[in-house]
Amino acid sequence: MEWMAWTAPTAGFFGFIVLVLAAYTVWGIRSPSLPRKGLLPMSTTRGDRLFVGLLGSAFLHLAWVGLTDASVWVATALSLLLLVFISRWG
Repeated sequence: MEWMAWTAPTAGFFGFIVLVLAAYTVWGIRSPSLPRKGLLPMSTTRGDRLFVGLLGSAFLHLAWVGLTDASVWVATALSLLLLVFISRWG
């Protein structure tokens, strides 16, 4: 990853995204997901909820960096909680 001059947190973040996508792909092949209605205003599959959770986490990070001077690790923890919440109850 040296050719892109990534920092360790950036490489870790994208590595995590790749691992989550790979895990969800294997999980989807082994156990196909049926759409269900949760807290989101539409029927969603596991992959839909992952996508919505990742988008929400990205917007949360952007807002955190833009509006506060606090540590980005707090935003990371909040993003993980948001992702788990949407995946479970979304």
